[in-house]
Amino acid sequence: MTAEIIATDAGDARITWHPAKEPRLVLAVSHGAGGGVEARDLRALAAVLPAHGVTVALVEQPWRVAGKKLAPAPKTLDVGWRGIWPAVSGSGLPVVSGGRSAGARVACRTAVELGAHAVLALSFPLHPPGRPERSRAGELLGSGVPTLVVQGGNDPFGKPEEFPDGDFRLVEVPYGDHGFAVPKRADITQEQAVAIITDAVVEWTGSLG
Repeated sequence: MTAEIIATDAGDARITWHPAKEPRLVLAVSHGAGGGVEARDLRALAAVLPAHGVTVALVEQPWRVAGKKLAPAPKTLDVGWRGIWPAVSGSGLPVVSGGRSAGARVACRTAVELGAHAVLALSFPLHPPGRPERSRAGELLGSGVPTLVVQGGNDPFGKPEEFPDGDFRLVEVPYGDHGFAVPKRADITQEQAVAIITDAVVEWTGSLG
């Protein structure tokens, strides 16, 4: 694991690399608007995927590196993501553009422009909680590349059954909230919930040509 600072037009970003010994893909994945790369799903992917030939680049947006508590506007998030792209694509390997929550929106919005091989959308915020009329489905449907959505069954930003039909794959984490936390009364443990995420991403990345 190594970390590097990348200068972008939105400020300095940080990439923490979790390299595969014989990589065939790079997964560049960023955090949401309310947290960082310490999120349970991002940590788990960084721990599991390198053994399956996927180098994981955990990307901290400039606002997080600067110590700010509130994410900037979507356009600024996109600027930061564009700025790190040369670093994550420099190996010449196909790059899967990923993110959780707001980071998933960034990945979808910029995938075609940046030449992403595919998109991984973790906890895609389909709408603000309690505001289903403010749908962001257009961003997801417009990714333009193979897309995997992993969504908690109780995510207030959009439950799996709320998602429209489209050219993407959706995997549900039963009982999971927006951070994939499951209640103690659930039929699955927290460890099993995380395993659903990592197993799905391992299988999906293995299927990407």
